[in-house]
Amino acid sequence: MGFNIKNNIYLVGNVDWEIEHYQGYKYSTHKGTSYNAYLIKEQKNVLIDTVDAPFTDVFIRNLKNEIDLKMIDYIVINHGEKDHTGALPELMKLIPDTPIYCTKNCEKSLRGQYHQNWNFNIVKTGDKLDLGDKELVFVEMPLLHWPDSMLCYLTKDNILFSNDAFGQHYATSAIYNDLVDQCELHVECLKYYSNILTPYNSKVIKKIEEILAMNLPLDMICPSHGVLWRDNPAQIIELYLKWAEDYQENQITILYDTMWESTTDMAEAIAEGIKKSHSKTVVKLMHLSKKDKNDVISEVFKSKAILIGSPTVNRGILTSIASIFELIKSLGFKNKKAASFGSYGWSGESTKIINAKLLDSGFTLLNDGLQMMWKPDADAIKECITFGEEFSNNLRENSLV
Repeated sequence: MGFNIKNNIYLVGNVDWEIEHYQGYKYSTHKGTSYNAYLIKEQKNVLIDTVDAPFTDVFIRNLKNEIDLKMIDYIVINHGEKDHTGALPELMKLIPDTPIYCTKNCEKSLRGQYHQNWNFNIVKTGDKLDLGDKELVFVEMPLLHWPDSMLCYLTKDNILFSNDAFGQHYATSAIYNDLVDQCELHVECLKYYSNILTPYNSKVIKKIEEILAMNLPLDMICPSHGVLWRDNPAQIIELYLKWAEDYQENQITILYDTMWESTTDMAEAIAEGIKKSHSKTVVKLMHLSKKDKNDVISEVFKSKAILIGSPTVNRGILTSIASIFELIKSLGFKNKKAASFGSYGWSGESTKIINAKLLDSGFTLLNDGLQMMWKPDADAIKECITFGEEFSNNLRENSLV
């Protein structure tokens, strides 16, 4: 059965408690996720999105318990990605002529994935779907986070069905934002934004301003993943606006990998120097072979500066360092400072390689980096501490310019 969230509106999706990775292995889901689909039962009945394919059978069974499938007048697909549309092919076998409302790009996505000539109806921003006493108003959201994305707003009930915007990969039986652990919720929201939406910061601001300019009353935000925002739903909008402004906290994150602990010794000594210079600065160390890459990105997102360290291996850097740069570069961070460090035994190319990758990823270098030959002794550790102090002081001076 569906869960009644307000008046004639039902949550008919599924919670996935077991999932550990999402989109292949692109995104880690330590807290699981949910696939939120919605059924609106008015004079015209509308289904908004479906669920991921593994949940097709239980989704259709639960939907049948809520409504005769032939009574579904319209299907709205806000975004064509399979976690929202995986159950659509089987559903359409049962109600093949039901009109599907989506953007032009979403039609391309659905045709490309499922190779079906369904009854597509293309909508644009401002278009409306008449449900009788209420309307669904459509708003295109290209590149937030796919080119086909949109959201829709239900009048009178004042609900924004926001698709991937304002969501989080967070499995819970509590459903609503005010009933879950607020620290957990914040962590998952920030992780979701930093790993998925950071490249589109300017578009986030522009689209939110566009929606706010519509002056729509807002009682609830219902995303496609995670909790529903019923308690002060504007709070997540305010967070998005803050995060979209090239967000940073008073934090420096040290990312490193090591072979025989020499680079680890350097990382810890540099951290000591930073704390010695400015005790209120949050310093986090992350061993990249042991930490989840998406959690790493969350910390980079929060940081005003990062340091990246690797030993030199075969005239290069460790693969964990090289791979994190692929993520960092793709997210297009702005207004963040950086430096490199690393140990070596013979040729010592690692800092030059890291510096080049940092510059290519949009970071501003505060120095040329620090190299140590072999295992740092007591004097070398003191040099690393001084390096951390000078980096912190230089960062502070640059922020005051």
